[in-house]
Amino acid sequence: MEKLSQQEEEAMQAVWQHGEGFIKDFLDTITEPKPPYTTLASTIKNLERKGFLGAEKIANSFRYKAIIKEEEYKKRFMNGFVSDYFEDSYKDLVTFFAKNKKISASDLKEIINLIENPKE
Repeated sequence: MEKLSQQEEEAMQAVWQHGEGFIKDFLDTITEPKPPYTTLASTIKNLERKGFLGAEKIANSFRYKAIIKEEEYKKRFMNGFVSDYFEDSYKDLVTFFAKNKKISASDLKEIINLIENPKE
């Protein structure tokens, strides 16, 4: 699965948040500054072509829905991100954030608790 552009990710976030719908529905979901309708329509078409969205023709419009679930995309993206930037080491990822003061000791304790006591 390829990494989406920022514009494509924003469109997918709107689709995931709204559920299935029309371009106008997704445009209403996006926060300001909103892209022009035609830009979003092009992005949605590209996402359909890439296999992220499915479309159903209704009268003169298309209703779109996500084919790729948000959780699946996040998982694949994060695995690729950790692989590309941290040599497949989640420890190095956490160390990076700790060194840059982006994660607190209490956050780390919470993460350790989640690791030691996973919820099924």
